[in-house]
Amino acid sequence: MWTETDNQLVREFKFADFSEAFAFMTRVALLAEKADHHPWWSNVYNQVTIKLTTHDAGNTVTAKDRKLAAAIDEI
Repeated sequence: MWTETDNQLVREFKFADFSEAFAFMTRVALLAEKADHHPWWSNVYNQVTIKLTTHDAGNTVTAKDRKLAAAIDEI
């Protein structure tokens, strides 16, 4: 579940292993590139943390962030 914290949508994902986490990140990267809206993220082994905020809107959560979050949820 996404949470809104400090003007960002934040969600942590856990996978069985690094390969699954990396595959997920690849799919997210393709979505983000298509949307021209790129997340802040980190990956440590099987964990991926994603933070979404719209820099052009003064680092606040906008419809762009919510739309990308919904697309990520569909992966």
